[in-house]
Amino acid sequence: MILQTLNERVQAVQKYMLNLPSSRVQIVGSKFDDDCREIRNFLSMNRIPYEWVDRNRSAKLALTGASCDVAGLSVVVDGSVCVSHPPTVRKVAEALGFQTAPHRQNYDVVIIGGGPAGLAAAVYGASEGLGVLLVERKAPGGQAGTSSRIENYLGFPNGISGDDLSQRAFRQAVKFGAEVVLTREVQEIIPQPDGAYTIGLDGGDIVGTKTVILATGVAWRRLEAEGVDRFIGRGVLYGAARTEAQTVAGKRVFIIGGGNSAGQTALFFANYASSVTMLVRNEDLKRSMSQYLIDQIALVPRIQVETGTQVVSADGTDCLKTINTRKEGNPVIRRSADALFVMIGANAVTNWMPAQLQREHGYVCTGREVNNKSGWTADRAPFLLETNLPGFFCVGDVRYSSIKRVSSSVGEGSMAVAFVHQYLSYRSSRPLVAQI
Repeated sequence: MILQTLNERVQAVQKYMLNLPSSRVQIVGSKFDDDCREIRNFLSMNRIPYEWVDRNRSAKLALTGASCDVAGLSVVVDGSVCVSHPPTVRKVAEALGFQTAPHRQNYDVVIIGGGPAGLAAAVYGASEGLGVLLVERKAPGGQAGTSSRIENYLGFPNGISGDDLSQRAFRQAVKFGAEVVLTREVQEIIPQPDGAYTIGLDGGDIVGTKTVILATGVAWRRLEAEGVDRFIGRGVLYGAARTEAQTVAGKRVFIIGGGNSAGQTALFFANYASSVTMLVRNEDLKRSMSQYLIDQIALVPRIQVETGTQVVSADGTDCLKTINTRKEGNPVIRRSADALFVMIGANAVTNWMPAQLQREHGYVCTGREVNNKSGWTADRAPFLLETNLPGFFCVGDVRYSSIKRVSSSVGEGSMAVAFVHQYLSYRSSRPLVAQI
Protein backbone atom coordinates (compact mmCIF):
# COMPACT_ATOMS: atom_id res chain seq x y z
CA MET A 1 0.00 0.00 0.00
CA ILE A 2 2.86 2.39 0.86
CA LEU A 3 4.66 1.68 -2.42
CA GLN A 4 1.46 2.11 -4.41
CA THR A 5 0.78 5.45 -2.74
CA LEU A 6 4.34 6.64 -3.42
CA ASN A 7 4.07 5.58 -7.05
CA GLU A 8 0.80 7.47 -7.51
CA ARG A 9 2.31 10.62 -6.01
CA VAL A 10 5.39 10.40 -8.22
CA GLN A 11 3.18 10.04 -11.29
CA ALA A 12 1.14 13.06 -10.19
CA VAL A 13 4.31 15.13 -9.85
CA GLN A 14 5.49 14.01 -13.29
CA LYS A 15 2.18 15.03 -14.87
CA TYR A 16 2.37 18.39 -13.09
CA MET A 17 5.91 19.02 -14.36
CA LEU A 18 4.93 18.09 -17.92
CA ASN A 19 2.18 20.70 -17.84
CA LEU A 20 4.53 23.48 -16.70
CA PRO A 21 5.96 25.74 -19.42
CA SER A 22 9.59 24.95 -20.27
CA SER A 23 10.55 28.63 -20.26
CA ARG A 24 9.37 31.74 -18.48
CA VAL A 25 10.18 34.14 -21.30
CA GLN A 26 9.54 33.90 -25.03
CA ILE A 27 11.47 36.17 -27.39
CA VAL A 28 11.17 36.85 -31.11
CA GLY A 29 13.96 39.07 -32.40
CA SER A 30 17.01 39.35 -34.59
CA LYS A 31 20.42 38.29 -33.34
CA PHE A 32 21.64 41.66 -34.65
CA ASP A 33 19.21 43.57 -32.42
CA ASP A 34 21.11 45.08 -29.46
CA ASP A 35 18.03 45.06 -27.20
CA CYS A 36 17.39 41.42 -28.05
CA ARG A 37 20.98 40.51 -27.17
CA GLU A 38 20.89 42.50 -23.93
CA ILE A 39 17.64 40.85 -22.86
CA ARG A 40 18.99 37.36 -23.60
CA ASN A 41 22.20 38.11 -21.69
CA PHE A 42 20.21 39.45 -18.73
CA LEU A 43 17.99 36.36 -18.63
CA SER A 44 20.95 34.01 -18.94
CA MET A 45 22.96 35.71 -16.18
CA ASN A 46 19.91 35.57 -13.90
CA ARG A 47 19.21 31.94 -14.87
CA ILE A 48 15.74 32.67 -16.21
CA PRO A 49 14.80 29.98 -18.78
CA TYR A 50 13.77 31.52 -22.09
CA GLU A 51 12.91 30.55 -25.64
CA TRP A 52 14.34 32.65 -28.45
CA VAL A 53 13.48 32.57 -32.13
CA ASP A 54 15.80 34.42 -34.50
CA ARG A 55 13.54 36.56 -36.67
CA ASN A 56 16.06 36.32 -39.51
CA ARG A 57 15.36 32.58 -39.71
CA SER A 58 11.82 32.15 -38.44
CA ALA A 59 9.16 34.37 -36.93
CA LYS A 60 6.94 31.55 -35.71
CA LEU A 61 6.61 31.36 -31.95
CA ALA A 62 3.58 30.38 -29.94
CA LEU A 63 2.95 33.35 -27.66
CA THR A 64 0.58 31.53 -25.34
CA GLY A 65 -2.15 33.57 -23.72
CA ALA A 66 -0.91 36.93 -24.94
CA SER A 67 -1.53 39.04 -27.98
CA CYS A 68 1.81 40.54 -28.94
CA ASP A 69 2.79 42.52 -32.00
CA VAL A 70 5.63 40.58 -33.62
CA ALA A 71 6.54 43.19 -36.22
CA GLY A 72 9.71 43.94 -34.23
CA LEU A 73 11.29 42.60 -31.08
CA SER A 74 8.63 40.86 -28.99
CA VAL A 75 8.89 39.52 -25.44
CA VAL A 76 6.28 37.59 -23.45
CA VAL A 77 6.77 36.73 -19.77
CA ASP A 78 5.09 33.75 -18.11
CA GLY A 79 2.92 33.18 -21.16
CA SER A 80 0.62 36.09 -20.36
CA VAL A 81 2.52 39.37 -19.90
CA CYS A 82 3.45 41.04 -23.17
CA VAL A 83 6.27 43.49 -22.48
CA SER A 84 5.35 46.90 -23.86
CA HIS A 85 7.16 48.16 -26.95
CA PRO A 86 9.98 48.73 -27.28
CA PRO A 87 11.01 45.89 -24.96
CA THR A 88 13.98 46.74 -22.74
CA VAL A 89 15.94 44.90 -20.08
CA ARG A 90 14.32 46.99 -17.34
CA LYS A 91 10.79 46.27 -18.56
CA VAL A 92 11.55 42.56 -18.69
CA ALA A 93 13.08 42.68 -15.19
CA GLU A 94 9.96 44.39 -13.81
CA ALA A 95 7.70 41.83 -15.49
CA LEU A 96 9.73 39.05 -13.87
CA GLY A 97 9.39 40.65 -10.43
CA PHE A 98 12.95 41.91 -9.94
CA GLN A 99 13.48 44.99 -7.80
CA THR A 100 14.27 47.97 -10.02
CA ALA A 101 13.82 50.88 -7.58
CA PRO A 102 15.02 51.62 -4.02
CA HIS A 103 12.52 51.04 -1.21
CA ARG A 104 14.06 53.51 1.23
CA GLN A 105 15.35 57.06 1.21
CA ASN A 106 18.48 56.54 3.31
CA TYR A 107 21.05 53.77 3.73
CA ASP A 108 24.21 53.08 5.68
CA VAL A 109 26.06 52.15 2.49
CA VAL A 110 25.29 52.30 -1.22
CA ILE A 111 27.29 49.88 -3.36
CA ILE A 112 27.65 50.87 -7.00
CA GLY A 113 28.24 47.83 -9.20
CA GLY A 114 27.19 44.19 -8.84
CA GLY A 115 30.36 42.36 -9.82
CA PRO A 116 32.25 40.04 -7.43
CA ALA A 117 33.51 42.98 -5.34
CA GLY A 118 30.11 44.64 -5.04
CA LEU A 119 28.31 41.38 -4.26
CA ALA A 120 30.86 40.50 -1.58
CA ALA A 121 30.38 43.92 0.02
CA ALA A 122 26.58 43.47 -0.06
CA VAL A 123 26.77 40.03 1.57
CA TYR A 124 29.09 41.07 4.39
CA GLY A 125 27.46 44.46 4.90
CA ALA A 126 23.91 43.11 5.15
CA SER A 127 24.95 40.13 7.28
CA GLU A 128 26.48 42.55 9.80
CA GLY A 129 23.34 44.66 10.10
CA LEU A 130 24.07 47.58 7.79
CA GLY A 131 21.36 49.09 5.63
CA VAL A 132 22.67 48.14 2.18
CA LEU A 133 21.60 49.19 -1.31
CA LEU A 134 23.41 47.68 -4.30
CA VAL A 135 22.80 49.27 -7.69
CA GLU A 136 23.66 47.26 -10.81
CA ARG A 137 22.92 48.51 -14.32
CA LYS A 138 22.80 45.06 -15.93
CA ALA A 139 22.83 41.77 -14.04
CA PRO A 140 24.79 40.47 -11.03
CA GLY A 141 28.26 39.22 -11.85
CA GLY A 142 29.76 41.91 -14.06
CA GLN A 143 32.41 40.73 -16.51
CA ALA A 144 33.24 37.80 -14.23
CA GLY A 145 29.64 36.61 -14.64
CA THR A 146 30.30 35.88 -18.30
CA SER A 147 33.22 33.51 -17.57
CA SER A 148 32.35 29.98 -18.61
CA ARG A 149 34.58 28.45 -15.92
CA ILE A 150 36.79 29.88 -13.19
CA GLU A 151 39.18 27.14 -12.13
CA ASN A 152 41.58 29.02 -9.86
CA TYR A 153 39.02 30.24 -7.32
CA LEU A 154 39.63 28.96 -3.81
CA GLY A 155 37.34 26.13 -2.73
CA PHE A 156 36.21 24.97 -6.18
CA PRO A 157 38.75 22.38 -7.41
CA ASN A 158 36.55 21.48 -10.37
CA GLY A 159 35.92 25.12 -11.24
CA ILE A 160 32.77 27.20 -11.14
CA SER A 161 31.11 29.28 -13.82
CA GLY A 162 30.97 33.02 -13.37
CA ASP A 163 27.18 33.15 -13.43
CA ASP A 164 26.91 30.34 -10.85
CA LEU A 165 29.24 32.17 -8.48
CA SER A 166 27.36 35.43 -9.04
CA GLN A 167 23.93 33.91 -8.47
CA ARG A 168 25.04 32.29 -5.23
CA ALA A 169 26.36 35.62 -3.99
CA PHE A 170 23.20 37.41 -5.16
CA ARG A 171 20.97 35.00 -3.22
CA GLN A 172 23.16 35.40 -0.14
CA ALA A 173 22.93 39.18 -0.26
CA VAL A 174 19.14 39.14 -0.59
CA LYS A 175 18.86 36.51 2.15
CA PHE A 176 20.68 38.80 4.60
CA GLY A 177 18.45 41.76 3.72
CA ALA A 178 20.42 43.75 1.17
CA GLU A 179 18.39 45.62 -1.43
CA VAL A 180 19.67 44.77 -4.91
CA VAL A 181 18.33 47.10 -7.59
CA LEU A 182 18.90 45.85 -11.13
CA THR A 183 18.84 47.64 -14.51
CA ARG A 184 19.48 51.01 -12.87
CA GLU A 185 22.51 53.28 -13.24
CA VAL A 186 24.04 55.76 -10.82
CA GLN A 187 24.45 59.05 -12.64
CA GLU A 188 25.52 61.37 -9.85
CA ILE A 189 27.33 61.20 -6.50
CA ILE A 190 27.12 64.43 -4.49
CA PRO A 191 29.21 64.81 -1.30
CA GLN A 192 27.35 66.68 1.46
CA PRO A 193 28.88 69.08 4.04
CA ASP A 194 28.04 66.70 6.90
CA GLY A 195 30.07 63.87 5.33
CA ALA A 196 27.12 61.98 3.85
CA TYR A 197 26.40 61.46 0.14
CA THR A 198 23.45 61.91 -2.17
CA ILE A 199 23.12 59.34 -4.95
CA GLY A 200 21.17 60.16 -8.10
CA LEU A 201 19.90 57.28 -10.26
CA ASP A 202 18.70 57.36 -13.83
CA GLY A 203 14.96 57.90 -13.85
CA GLY A 204 15.11 60.58 -11.15
CA ASP A 205 15.35 58.46 -7.96
CA ILE A 206 17.53 60.00 -5.24
CA VAL A 207 18.77 58.32 -2.06
CA GLY A 208 21.01 59.38 0.80
CA THR A 209 23.81 57.31 2.28
CA LYS A 210 26.43 57.58 5.01
CA THR A 211 29.07 55.76 2.93
CA VAL A 212 29.69 54.68 -0.66
CA ILE A 213 31.48 51.61 -2.03
CA LEU A 214 32.42 52.01 -5.68
CA ALA A 215 32.66 48.67 -7.52
CA THR A 216 31.82 49.58 -11.10
CA GLY A 217 34.57 47.55 -12.72
CA VAL A 218 35.94 48.54 -16.12
CA ALA A 219 34.81 48.69 -19.75
CA TRP A 220 36.40 46.80 -22.64
CA ARG A 221 39.03 48.79 -24.53
CA ARG A 222 38.03 49.65 -28.09
CA LEU A 223 39.81 48.11 -31.06
CA GLU A 224 41.40 50.66 -33.37
CA ALA A 225 40.92 48.93 -36.73
CA GLU A 226 39.22 50.13 -39.89
CA GLY A 227 35.59 49.07 -40.29
CA VAL A 228 35.23 47.37 -36.91
CA ASP A 229 32.81 49.92 -35.44
CA ARG A 230 30.38 49.38 -38.35
CA PHE A 231 29.81 45.78 -37.29
CA ILE A 232 29.42 46.11 -33.53
CA GLY A 233 26.49 43.87 -32.69
CA ARG A 234 26.59 42.44 -36.22
CA GLY A 235 29.45 40.02 -35.87
CA VAL A 236 31.78 42.14 -33.71
CA LEU A 237 31.29 42.02 -29.94
CA TYR A 238 33.25 43.32 -26.97
CA GLY A 239 33.41 40.60 -24.35
CA ALA A 240 31.58 37.30 -24.72
CA ALA A 241 28.41 36.13 -22.99
CA ARG A 242 27.46 32.47 -22.76
CA THR A 243 24.28 33.24 -24.71
CA GLU A 244 26.39 33.76 -27.82
CA ALA A 245 27.04 30.00 -28.02
CA GLN A 246 23.97 29.34 -30.15
CA THR A 247 24.80 32.22 -32.50
CA VAL A 248 28.30 30.86 -33.27
CA ALA A 249 27.37 27.19 -33.64
CA GLY A 250 29.22 25.73 -36.63
CA LYS A 251 30.83 29.07 -37.50
CA ARG A 252 34.34 30.54 -37.72
CA VAL A 253 35.13 32.49 -34.56
CA PHE A 254 38.05 34.85 -33.95
CA ILE A 255 39.01 36.15 -30.50
CA ILE A 256 41.37 39.10 -30.09
CA GLY A 257 43.21 38.98 -26.78
CA GLY A 258 45.55 36.86 -24.74
CA GLY A 259 44.22 37.22 -21.19
CA ASN A 260 42.36 34.74 -19.01
CA SER A 261 38.97 35.97 -20.23
CA ALA A 262 39.97 35.34 -23.85
CA GLY A 263 41.27 31.88 -22.97
CA GLN A 264 38.09 30.89 -21.13
CA THR A 265 36.00 32.18 -24.04
CA ALA A 266 38.03 30.16 -26.56
CA LEU A 267 37.58 26.95 -24.55
CA PHE A 268 33.85 27.54 -24.23
CA PHE A 269 33.19 28.42 -27.88
CA ALA A 270 35.29 25.46 -29.05
CA ASN A 271 32.35 23.27 -27.99
CA TYR A 272 30.10 24.97 -30.56
CA ALA A 273 32.06 26.72 -33.33
CA SER A 274 33.64 24.99 -36.31
CA SER A 275 36.92 26.76 -35.51
CA VAL A 276 38.23 29.21 -32.91
CA THR A 277 41.28 31.35 -33.65
CA MET A 278 42.95 33.44 -30.97
CA LEU A 279 44.79 36.50 -32.29
CA VAL A 280 47.39 37.61 -29.75
CA ARG A 281 49.57 40.71 -30.13
CA ASN A 282 52.33 39.41 -27.83
CA GLU A 283 54.81 36.75 -28.87
CA ASP A 284 53.39 34.20 -26.41
CA LEU A 285 50.53 33.69 -23.95
CA LYS A 286 52.64 33.38 -20.83
CA ARG A 287 52.79 37.14 -20.29
CA SER A 288 49.06 37.51 -19.82
CA MET A 289 47.38 34.11 -19.29
CA SER A 290 47.41 31.60 -16.43
CA GLN A 291 49.36 28.44 -17.15
CA TYR A 292 46.41 26.12 -16.51
CA LEU A 293 44.48 27.80 -19.33
CA ILE A 294 47.48 27.64 -21.69
CA ASP A 295 47.75 23.90 -21.05
CA GLN A 296 44.03 23.32 -21.68
CA ILE A 297 44.02 25.33 -24.91
CA ALA A 298 46.96 23.30 -26.23
CA LEU A 299 44.86 20.12 -25.89
CA VAL A 300 41.94 21.39 -28.02
CA PRO A 301 42.64 20.90 -31.75
CA ARG A 302 39.77 23.20 -32.73
CA ILE A 303 41.56 26.19 -31.14
CA GLN A 304 44.38 27.87 -33.04
CA VAL A 305 46.63 30.47 -31.39
CA GLU A 306 48.35 33.04 -33.63
CA THR A 307 50.84 35.19 -31.73
CA GLY A 308 52.29 38.49 -32.91
CA THR A 309 49.13 39.05 -34.97
CA GLN A 310 46.83 42.07 -35.23
CA VAL A 311 43.51 42.79 -36.93
CA VAL A 312 43.90 45.77 -39.26
CA SER A 313 40.38 45.96 -40.74
CA ALA A 314 36.97 44.31 -41.00
CA ASP A 315 34.57 44.14 -43.93
CA GLY A 316 31.11 42.92 -44.91
CA THR A 317 27.70 44.15 -46.07
CA ASP A 318 24.96 43.98 -43.43
CA CYS A 319 27.15 41.94 -41.04
CA LEU A 320 30.77 40.88 -40.59
CA LYS A 321 32.09 38.68 -43.40
CA THR A 322 35.89 39.06 -43.46
CA ILE A 323 38.78 40.41 -41.42
CA ASN A 324 42.29 41.38 -42.47
CA THR A 325 45.13 40.35 -40.17
CA ARG A 326 48.83 41.05 -40.23
CA LYS A 327 51.73 39.31 -38.55
CA GLU A 328 54.84 41.43 -38.14
CA GLY A 329 57.08 41.14 -41.18
CA ASN A 330 54.37 39.38 -43.26
CA PRO A 331 51.76 40.65 -45.75
CA VAL A 332 48.12 41.27 -44.80
CA ILE A 333 45.93 38.16 -44.92
CA ARG A 334 42.23 38.34 -45.77
CA ARG A 335 40.17 35.64 -44.03
CA SER A 336 36.51 34.73 -43.71
CA ALA A 337 35.03 35.40 -40.27
CA ASP A 338 31.54 34.91 -38.84
CA ALA A 339 32.22 36.40 -35.42
CA LEU A 340 34.94 38.55 -33.87
CA PHE A 341 35.14 38.88 -30.07
CA VAL A 342 37.37 41.70 -28.82
CA MET A 343 38.97 41.21 -25.40
CA ILE A 344 42.06 43.45 -25.43
CA GLY A 345 42.01 44.82 -21.91
CA ALA A 346 39.83 47.45 -20.32
CA ASN A 347 39.64 51.09 -19.23
CA ALA A 348 38.05 52.68 -16.19
CA VAL A 349 35.08 54.90 -17.02
CA THR A 350 34.98 57.39 -14.16
CA ASN A 351 34.43 60.76 -15.86
CA TRP A 352 30.90 60.96 -14.40
CA MET A 353 32.12 60.84 -10.78
CA PRO A 354 32.77 63.84 -8.49
CA ALA A 355 35.39 66.16 -9.96
CA GLN A 356 37.38 66.23 -6.70
CA LEU A 357 37.78 62.43 -6.66
CA GLN A 358 41.47 61.62 -7.19
CA ARG A 359 42.24 59.40 -10.19
CA GLU A 360 45.21 58.05 -12.15
CA HIS A 361 44.47 57.38 -15.84
CA GLY A 362 40.81 57.09 -14.90
CA TYR A 363 41.38 54.60 -12.06
CA VAL A 364 40.38 55.71 -8.56
CA CYS A 365 43.15 56.28 -6.01
CA THR A 366 42.78 54.81 -2.52
CA GLY A 367 44.71 54.41 0.71
CA ARG A 368 48.42 55.07 0.34
CA GLU A 369 48.01 56.74 -3.07
CA VAL A 370 45.66 59.28 -1.44
CA ASN A 371 47.90 59.78 1.57
CA ASN A 372 50.80 60.79 -0.67
CA LYS A 373 48.81 63.53 -2.38
CA SER A 374 47.11 66.75 -1.45
CA GLY A 375 43.34 66.78 -1.15
CA TRP A 376 42.82 64.67 1.98
CA THR A 377 40.93 66.79 4.53
CA ALA A 378 40.24 64.47 7.47
CA ASP A 379 42.39 64.54 10.63
CA ARG A 380 43.33 60.87 10.23
CA ALA A 381 45.04 58.69 7.65
CA PRO A 382 42.71 57.25 4.97
CA PHE A 383 41.70 53.64 5.32
CA LEU A 384 43.29 51.15 2.94
CA LEU A 385 40.42 51.20 0.39
CA GLU A 386 39.22 54.77 1.06
CA THR A 387 39.41 57.49 -1.58
CA ASN A 388 40.30 61.12 -0.90
CA LEU A 389 36.61 61.65 -0.07
CA PRO A 390 36.08 60.38 3.51
CA GLY A 391 33.54 57.53 3.64
CA PHE A 392 33.88 56.91 -0.10
CA PHE A 393 35.53 53.53 -0.73
CA CYS A 394 36.64 51.88 -3.97
CA VAL A 395 37.12 48.16 -4.67
CA GLY A 396 37.73 45.83 -7.59
CA ASP A 397 39.09 46.53 -11.05
CA VAL A 398 38.23 50.24 -11.05
CA ARG A 399 40.63 50.83 -8.15
CA TYR A 400 44.10 52.07 -9.06
CA SER A 401 46.80 49.37 -8.79
CA SER A 402 44.26 46.63 -8.05
CA ILE A 403 44.92 42.98 -8.86
CA LYS A 404 42.64 41.92 -11.70
CA ARG A 405 41.40 38.64 -10.25
CA VAL A 406 37.97 37.51 -9.05
CA SER A 407 39.33 36.33 -5.71
CA SER A 408 41.02 39.69 -5.15
CA SER A 409 37.81 41.57 -5.90
CA VAL A 410 35.82 39.42 -3.48
CA GLY A 411 38.45 40.04 -0.80
CA GLU A 412 38.40 43.80 -1.34
CA GLY A 413 34.61 43.89 -1.22
CA SER A 414 34.53 42.15 2.15
CA MET A 415 37.41 44.29 3.48
CA ALA A 416 35.60 47.49 2.50
CA VAL A 417 32.73 46.61 4.85
CA ALA A 418 35.18 46.40 7.78
CA PHE A 419 36.44 49.88 6.88
CA VAL A 420 32.86 51.15 6.60
CA HIS A 421 32.26 50.04 10.20
CA GLN A 422 35.43 51.79 11.33
CA TYR A 423 34.47 54.95 9.48
CA LEU A 424 30.94 55.00 10.93
CA SER A 425 32.35 54.45 14.41
CA TYR A 426 34.86 57.26 13.88
CA ARG A 427 32.19 59.55 12.47
CA SER A 428 29.81 58.98 15.37
CA SER A 429 32.52 59.98 17.82
CA ARG A 430 33.35 63.22 16.02
CA PRO A 431 31.39 66.49 15.69
CA LEU A 432 29.86 67.13 12.28
CA VAL A 433 32.27 69.19 10.18
CA ALA A 434 32.56 69.96 6.53
CA GLN A 435 34.76 67.32 4.89
CA ILE A 436 34.94 68.59 1.31
